[in-house]
Amino acid sequence: MAEPRLTFRRRFGLDRSGPPPRETTSGQPLRPWTIPNMVGYARLLAIPVFCVLAFSSGDGHDPWAWGLYWLIAAGDYLDGFLARATGQYSRMGALLDPVVDRLTILTGAAVCWHFELLPRWALAALALRELVTLVLGQIALHRGQELEINWYGRIAVFPVMGAIFWSMVFESWVWNLMLIVGVALAVAATVAYARSGMRAVAEDRA
Repeated sequence: MAEPRLTFRRRFGLDRSGPPPRETTSGQPLRPWTIPNMVGYARLLAIPVFCVLAFSSGDGHDPWAWGLYWLIAAGDYLDGFLARATGQYSRMGALLDPVVDRLTILTGAAVCWHFELLPRWALAALALRELVTLVLGQIALHRGQELEINWYGRIAVFPVMGAIFWSMVFESWVWNLMLIVGVALAVAATVAYARSGMRAVAEDRA
């Protein structure tokens, strides 16, 4: 099957129609040494540095910490853009990206919890959602299925990471509201993942 034409909307991630690139699906070679994967590795290595800076800041508002967090979060978009722009899709990238995203959110949430920058009940709900999504992803991989990212999940990333980032910059009730909206969207995404997985299981048994 021919790859979809790389239009402006597809290059910048606005058009996600069509099946995922064949190189990212189960059974394909990992291809670890690609440009997008280099961004993923850099994001992964930066997470413990962020934790050290943030937890040693005293109040969670260290500019070096939130500046680094912004770079890690922005890398989520950058690696996808580079994959589409260069055509360097890989199975490693498909496996690595969601793991780094989960770690980025969970470590940011841990900092916000420690310094009480955001409502702890919302942070707890967020952490539970991330863990459930991780478990669902592992179950899907075990069954040889793909956990397809839906639009709820794609949109939820922005208010969630945005709330975590901005709460480390300065205090405002706006970030509380942003986080609550993001958590609601993230939970909706997880429910959609679970339903999709149940349909796939039912189809396999039919």
